[in-house]
Amino acid sequence: MMKRISYILPGILLISFLTVGIALAQTDVPGSKDHPLVTRMPDYYISQYNVSEFGGFDPTVIGGKEVHWEGKVYSYDYSRKEGGRQISMLQIVRNYETAIKKAGGKILGGDERRVAAEIRKEGVLTGVYVEVFNDGMNYSLTIVESQAMQQEVVADAKAMRNEIADVGKTIVYGIYFDTGSNTIKPESEPALAEIVKLLSGSPELKVYIVGHTDNVGTLESNLKLSADRAASVVKALVARGVAASRLKSAGVGPYSPVASNDTEGGKAKNRRVEFVKQ
Repeated sequence: MMKRISYILPGILLISFLTVGIALAQTDVPGSKDHPLVTRMPDYYISQYNVSEFGGFDPTVIGGKEVHWEGKVYSYDYSRKEGGRQISMLQIVRNYETAIKKAGGKILGGDERRVAAEIRKEGVLTGVYVEVFNDGMNYSLTIVESQAMQQEVVADAKAMRNEIADVGKTIVYGIYFDTGSNTIKPESEPALAEIVKLLSGSPELKVYIVGHTDNVGTLESNLKLSADRAASVVKALVARGVAASRLKSAGVGPYSPVASNDTEGGKAKNRRVEFVKQ
């Protein structure tokens, strides 16, 4: 009798270890936590988690326009726990739609397994995208807290003057716009001040102000956007005392990249304004 028990006992221990392993595998990945904007569905755990300080994301908007978000990106993968309540893909989508609407958000588009939305509060745009897989076993949640990239290369009047003398043009980083907008943001003031200093110190200099974009969106929309942004820079400089006769604006959209559009860093470099000597 004792001999038989000795054979059974290892089997019991093996089952116990497997049970513990399954339980541990169904806990949130270390260092992860839910975003304060929305909670998770009950009986789900965070199986993957990542935060990027600055990145871009293009949500799938069913029945809507192309959308691009930039800023701090939170990426979650949620998985249903063993024995958890089974719910449909549509139920997950509708739950998030309701939560977003209660938070004052706007639904951009979706279907029975995904939804894209935006929430604007105190001038800050937050993008939310949910996509459900495997009959509701898993779903992903992406939240983008939109913000301008921290610009590490700033405009400098002397450097711009030297570059124009050497190659006939200079790239100006530090002029900021919201996505899809030609309105210059207030944090662009330091760069505009350096441009005014450049033009004031070189009264004979006349320039083409040329707007550039990345390749997100249609060619036609990017050509128009780049031209509108260049015109906004002209208007801003004239308002700061620069003679309009010294400035001409143009937009070339995505036609002249300086980096690959396959990476977010490359796209950021391609969204720029250039000053070309006339």
